[in-house]
Amino acid sequence: MEVHVSRTVSRFRSPLAFLAGAALLVPLALAGAEPAAAGEFRVTALEFTVRAGDRSCTVDADLYRPAGADAEHPAPAVLATNGFGGSKSDGTTDALGRAFASRGYVSLVYSGLGFGRSGCLITLDAPDIDGKAASGLIDFLAGTRAADDGTTADYVLIDGPGDPRVGMIGGSYGGAVQLATAATDHRVDALVPLVTWNDLAYALAPNATDARDGVSSATPGVFKWQWTNGFYLIGEGQPLLVPSLDPSRFNRLTCAHFATRACDAIRLLNSGRFPADRTRETLTYLRGVSPASYLTGVTAPTLLVQGQADSLFNLNEATATYRALLARGTTAKMIWQAWGHSGGHVPGELDLAAGNLETSYVGQRVLAWFDRYLRQDEGTDTGPAFAYYRDWESGYGTAATVPAPTRTLYLSGDGTLVDRRSEVAAGSRAYTNRPLPTSHSESSLAGLIGLRDPAPYDTKGTYLGWISSPLTAPLDVVGAPRATLRVHSPATERVQDSGDAADRLVLFAKVYDVAPDGRQTLVNRLVAPVRVPDVTRPFTVELPGIVHRYGTGHRLRFVIAGSDTAYFGNRGLRTVTVVSAPGDTGVLELPVTG
Repeated sequence: MEVHVSRTVSRFRSPLAFLAGAALLVPLALAGAEPAAAGEFRVTALEFTVRAGDRSCTVDADLYRPAGADAEHPAPAVLATNGFGGSKSDGTTDALGRAFASRGYVSLVYSGLGFGRSGCLITLDAPDIDGKAASGLIDFLAGTRAADDGTTADYVLIDGPGDPRVGMIGGSYGGAVQLATAATDHRVDALVPLVTWNDLAYALAPNATDARDGVSSATPGVFKWQWTNGFYLIGEGQPLLVPSLDPSRFNRLTCAHFATRACDAIRLLNSGRFPADRTRETLTYLRGVSPASYLTGVTAPTLLVQGQADSLFNLNEATATYRALLARGTTAKMIWQAWGHSGGHVPGELDLAAGNLETSYVGQRVLAWFDRYLRQDEGTDTGPAFAYYRDWESGYGTAATVPAPTRTLYLSGDGTLVDRRSEVAAGSRAYTNRPLPTSHSESSLAGLIGLRDPAPYDTKGTYLGWISSPLTAPLDVVGAPRATLRVHSPATERVQDSGDAADRLVLFAKVYDVAPDGRQTLVNRLVAPVRVPDVTRPFTVELPGIVHRYGTGHRLRFVIAGSDTAYFGNRGLRTVTVVSAPGDTGVLELPVTG
């Protein structure tokens, strides 16, 4: 089926699409020479039969061919797919095809495996399945295979035999698949993954301590039950969203639509029990389908865009990917924009509905990235290595690298945060968690179903807090704060070596901004869930990255709590005591700029 269209972009959004990440697939237009008939293109629906693991299934795609692109005038190509729960025609993914084709790019957008009218199971962007399927579509762009109806492409710019000039762009689930594809198919020339993950084990069950590689911890984390089960229900609810599913979409062994190992991982997390063997197997699987395990194979220049307001995939995940790519020698740059899975849209930021692609900072950076690596305009400036949105100043701040902690505050026994170790008062304080959560950071799904999310809170007796003196000048924090703690919990000591990680102590670290009138703000509602490896030893917590100005007269309040409504908590009651003395106390380190 072919349709002739002019340059138009759908701006449909829905709560479900936003949850699924589909609304985060931003249709970014590309600078450069227009095709002969500016803005016009032809859309052709295509199907491709691919082999995905032990199954053969159909991939549903749309090819956007710009006017003037032919064998004598080939154009570079852009490949994109949907966020979790979306499809090639979800109103955002199709906008990618339109935006690029209207700028003279051959665009191929497709429904990811297990979504829309594409077949096969949901395999969480596994490189050997989802990545391999995308590689098959690159074969089509290279002219070495045809679509199922015999359609071929001889109008894509070729760098060598079987090697098309192709970039990839997309967000969330459509972001990780780019890295999964590029890790094994080095024909990909440029990547722009937006708001995606580094390690699904960290994203779904984070542990903010004991990291051995990037964000990946050797100790099982704390289950993020709201986000995880929201996506699980979207996946399992596919028959309600897409009638008459391809038979290859069904798993008759465990879950209806997820691959068996993905289903097993979700069930283990929901069980609340983490026996060593099964937990190790689950972590290995989740990391095996995550960039954390295969970034050494990615050579394509990569522009990472991550959202500050994102409790699903926080800034630390993008930072881990960024550092791993640089260590491998891959060209990479990173932007921390305002919005992510948790909202955070602000005026002037990249916004599909507003159509501000050429006028927004992030939009301009993406245009330059593809201009440089797909148009191969070597004179294009792709911008600074690291940039971050600041809500207290117009525009973005920039730096050569992500700032490291530079200012240290000490946890005093009287509940204050002090600037010098000598100011620490000796003392001890304790809290006890309760059977039900008594602290709240966010309701991950509240806004999506029209509910008001209560302000963050902590219940007396179930947390400890330390508060600083009022600031005499603004304090700008850019990056991930870090805390080093020692806690005492006799009840935990007795059971933490049981062989079930669920018996180890769970706590949640966070930093509030307290205004002069006493009102407090938890920046982007972010917390650091911790499963303490050994309560007899000190441990260091890497809190989620933030970009925030603590104003003059404001105070910082560091809190550790026994629970959080968005996560599973402790098994049984645990009393936790923190002892402070000038020679032995906890510290809070802040990455301060300016």
